[in-house]
Amino acid sequence: MSRIMVDLRSRTPIFEQIVNSVRDLVIKGFLKPDEHLPSVRALAAELAINPNTIQKAYGELERQGVIYSLAGRGNFVASDISVLRDAHREELLLALGKSVKAASDYGISKDEIEKYVSEALKGGNIG
Repeated sequence: MSRIMVDLRSRTPIFEQIVNSVRDLVIKGFLKPDEHLPSVRALAAELAINPNTIQKAYGELERQGVIYSLAGRGNFVASDISVLRDAHREELLLALGKSVKAASDYGISKDEIEKYVSEALKGGNIG
């Protein structure tokens, strides 16, 4: 069974959900470098969606360098995903910086921000 998830009720296009799901699984280490991905037909059957949608998502993932394909063998996670991880890390840090700046602009103190971040890192209730 695949760990790739889609929400058929989401406004996000299905192929984009697949791209995002695979990218997240790769970045988080659930899909390892050179790991074989489900075939287009197998994943389409499992998710009950059109194989062309899977093919489109796999094509986009290959264009992004997340996966590679071998003729007659299938699709595999790219061998070197460090660039992908580094780019994602920078996106997250930029978003975090913007959130901290916005919190400060709205009068939230440094101590409150630090406490909130500390609780979030511990996995505690936030929000």
